[in-house]
Amino acid sequence: MKKALLALFLAIGFFAHAQSIDYNVHKGYAANGYDVVSYFSGKAHEGFKVYTTEYDGVKYKFESQSNMEKFMAEPTRYLPEYGGYCAYAVAVSGKKVRVDPETFEIRQGKLYLFYNAGNTNTLDLWLKESPNVLKTKADENWKKIKNP
Repeated sequence: MKKALLALFLAIGFFAHAQSIDYNVHKGYAANGYDVVSYFSGKAHEGFKVYTTEYDGVKYKFESQSNMEKFMAEPTRYLPEYGGYCAYAVAVSGKKVRVDPETFEIRQGKLYLFYNAGNTNTLDLWLKESPNVLKTKADENWKKIKNP
């Protein structure tokens, strides 16, 4: 009995750890607490704690009840690509890099987030270099780094 309980706790701990690797949960929420549904209207809005839900072990905040309900109805439609890490960094270096949640692109119905600090705006680099080629590279790299 003790061995079975120990195995259960170890498995739970492993899966909880794996999810923290697959998702960028800076500040305890996906997309740094920004409303992932709001991106699809063309503007990033911070979410509020009163409108919080969880999907796949990750917390999400929303600016309204309506947006939270949209997410809950179709969560995978709104999830940021590459776990919410910088799409450019995943493509170019195969690294998980934090993002500026206000630097984003919607491309072919998918949300991509980017690093933007100092003199480095990776969305600008992404757009200058060929987003379609970079997306293909990022897709390949993500398969390698999402579950180390």
